[in-house]
Amino acid sequence: MTNLAIVYSRAQQGLASPLIRVEVHISNGLPGLSIVGLAETSVKESKDRVRAALLNTQFQYPKQRITINLSPADLPKEGSRFDLPIALGILAASGQIPKDKLEHYEFLGELALTGELREVGGSLSAALQSQHQNRSLVLPWQNREEAALVKQAKILPSKHLLDVCAHLQGQNLLSPTEHEQVEIQANYPHDIADVKGQTHAKRALEIVAAGGHGLLMLGPPGTGKSLLASCLPSILPPLNETEALEVATITSLQGKKFTLSQWKQRPFRHPHHTASAVALVGGGTAVRPGEISLAHHGVLFLDELPEFDRKVLEVLREPMEAGKISISRANRQVEYPARFQLIAAMNPCPCGYLGDANGRCHCTPKQIQRYRSKISGPLLDRIDLQIEVPAIHYSELQQAKSNDIETSATVRERVIKARIRQQQRTNSANQFLSNAQIEQVCALDSSGQKLLQQAVQRLGLSPRAYHRILKVARTIADLAESETIQASHLSEAISYRRLDRCFR
Repeated sequence: MTNLAIVYSRAQQGLASPLIRVEVHISNGLPGLSIVGLAETSVKESKDRVRAALLNTQFQYPKQRITINLSPADLPKEGSRFDLPIALGILAASGQIPKDKLEHYEFLGELALTGELREVGGSLSAALQSQHQNRSLVLPWQNREEAALVKQAKILPSKHLLDVCAHLQGQNLLSPTEHEQVEIQANYPHDIADVKGQTHAKRALEIVAAGGHGLLMLGPPGTGKSLLASCLPSILPPLNETEALEVATITSLQGKKFTLSQWKQRPFRHPHHTASAVALVGGGTAVRPGEISLAHHGVLFLDELPEFDRKVLEVLREPMEAGKISISRANRQVEYPARFQLIAAMNPCPCGYLGDANGRCHCTPKQIQRYRSKISGPLLDRIDLQIEVPAIHYSELQQAKSNDIETSATVRERVIKARIRQQQRTNSANQFLSNAQIEQVCALDSSGQKLLQQAVQRLGLSPRAYHRILKVARTIADLAESETIQASHLSEAISYRRLDRCFR
């Protein structure tokens, strides 16, 4: 009888969850345990947790030489997720549990010193991968809901190491988690009907939602810019099954408990302006996803845009175009998705009251120029719609909510219809059209070409801005249920680029 056991587990590398063979060998020699296979400190610390858990659950801890290899050896391993497979490998190699059944399972879980299983991050991506190998996934009880979102996966949740061992011995089998149909519970903190006035801004917000575009709002303090941004999730279409799994997987990677009430709801991230570049795009020692990845298929709202460090804002340029971010380190490269809608808000000047009727602004032209120059031209060029959000008249604030004011539910119906047209046409939102697709679906007649040519020359727009105007015009036409882009659609799209001149 060989003193070797092999247990299957899963590592975490970006959204991927590569298979790990936990090979445990017990041999004669001085008692000790060594872990090899590019294990980080948190993995090496598992030997103390595993030893205490085995002793406290009345198992025998081998007084021999224990060698644990985490294969493949060139893949970095981190976290406490390997506690359970290491403990089971020791028990199987020492003959305390049968090893012939281990090949049918994959194991994840952190061990408490009492033998209880504690939740780990990344269980959803592990469930996605385990189903392809036709193996059952044994994991902590706390991870059962998010792992069960993968309908084809067989999930066996457990609360204690003893329960897992009893299952492998054919006693008290673990009950698989039922895959329940998750109902979408729309629960948004703000409704677009709560915004007083700002008809122009509401219209821009609808276009942004319909085409997946970016938006910059410029206006004095207190005009409703933050409220408008907070209303955007309430008019966005729900996520489809694939998108929802991607969003839930990224949430799981952060170690945050996933709640079913958020299923198929688009994320809304609102980082503070003191956030660093690593916090925004991801990174760190453990290479975790940043705010742009946590906003994947959702909204990234940057309030007080010029207050962000300019170097921090510049790192947004590449992921805004590519829809992903690659983070390189000395021993690895991790890629996270980052297909988000950038919504930004800023004041017109440092004090915020430029053009105020009461003359409250005392900013000099140089101060205003310095303030606005914090936003680079290349970044501004990538924001599709740029609008002013003016101060609201007192009479508009006093108007009671009437039945004529559209709610988010009404606007969302139009947005969903427009998105369906886009999916049927190019299988993507208009924001993500390639240049070849733009030529195909955004064709203009002679009058439209002349109008756009005049706009490009007068506003000094770049080729990128030219293409973005066409995308926005296509979205406006979709909202109007028009097969072609009319002059009115193009004129409205051009009007959303007027702020380009204010930043020069």
